[in-house]
Amino acid sequence: MGLAEVREHIANDVFGQRANPHCDLWGRNGVGIELEFLTGASGFSRLGWDKARALLAELDPLPEQSRLTVEPGGQLELSTQCFSSVDIACEAAAVDLFHLDRVCAVEGVELVALGADPIRVPERVVTAPRYRAMEEYFDSAGPAGRTMMCNSAAIQINLGLGRDVGSRWALANHLGPTLIACFANSPFALGAPTGWKSSRLRCWWSLDHSRSKPVPAMDDPVDAWTDYALAARVMLIRQRDQFHPQTAPLSFSAWITDGHELGWPTLEDWCYHLTTLFPPVRPRGWLELRMFDALPTPFWQVAVAVTHALVTDPEVAEDARRAVSSVRDLWVDAAQMGLTQPDLGAAGRACFQIALDSLERRNCTPAIVEAVASYNDRWVARGRCPADDRYEEWRRAGNLLPYQGSPVLSAGGLTGRVSPR
Repeated sequence: MGLAEVREHIANDVFGQRANPHCDLWGRNGVGIELEFLTGASGFSRLGWDKARALLAELDPLPEQSRLTVEPGGQLELSTQCFSSVDIACEAAAVDLFHLDRVCAVEGVELVALGADPIRVPERVVTAPRYRAMEEYFDSAGPAGRTMMCNSAAIQINLGLGRDVGSRWALANHLGPTLIACFANSPFALGAPTGWKSSRLRCWWSLDHSRSKPVPAMDDPVDAWTDYALAARVMLIRQRDQFHPQTAPLSFSAWITDGHELGWPTLEDWCYHLTTLFPPVRPRGWLELRMFDALPTPFWQVAVAVTHALVTDPEVAEDARRAVSSVRDLWVDAAQMGLTQPDLGAAGRACFQIALDSLERRNCTPAIVEAVASYNDRWVARGRCPADDRYEEWRRAGNLLPYQGSPVLSAGGLTGRVSPR
């Protein structure tokens, strides 16, 4: 394969007509939700691989057909189908999450909605060859990769490409720092504060930058993503069922040009390479927004609703773009300081008001609009994010886990009400 074939694939199969042959919603304003949770069993010990597999078997299928998977450190991830609206997507995710949380409670497994593990050292429990090889690749550069794999949990919001792909791509990227600052929820690691509102993203910013830094929001997203992916290091070279980690730097463009002792890359290798890249906004026939720390119910619904409104409502796109124009590159500041950074605080307040106006005008479910307004009053309007509450709880009572020693806010549930375990 050559560089022309690589670009053609990005143009046609990632951003173009061949991107979504089975779901045309991704070409418009479709929305999907992926919710990750840290898991604990028997005093917050790791969820073992055997028990995790048993949970997957018991929960297949989920009522709304979400897919349940296990991440390397035993985190559980629930991924919905693509839906036509925020209301329907949030309802489907809530139903399946309620079912998951109920089964986990019976099995003695706690779902913990934090972006980063506040206590445990990273430990991989999933034995898949891909994850063993990924761990070796990341370990060659330091501890951040293993921490990301095993000790982090996120919300991923998947949005359709829309009619003007370039404009939507740019706006999603420009909104990234403000969204990070509004929803950061991971101030601890290894039993102590890290000094970051999102310790999860501190870890991401410490990874191999060729695969984790933001993609430049160029006018042409095809060029931007092609150039980024070609410059990124090759993580793994596959031979049948074997995965060979490439600990010596090798960009994909160099692999195309110079080859490797394990062979020359194919289109299948290129497609696999794209799945090993983790920028905050990643195109896959839709846009994956990957900058959100895990949040409990109903706050994950707020992140979904606000993001969908800002990115997909053409009537507010220009207002949203102006609101974040001065902070669109403050990725590290957002993860470290959150809304206490004055410009990010102002951008967050403006974006929440824009989103609320959009949600009300588009007749979003009143419960979601109320949740967004409550979140704004509790945090954003005050220049705060959930990480600030977590930090204050630690200072007051020494609690690193949410609501430790008292009734907990269930990760699942249709209402997000506090319910005792």
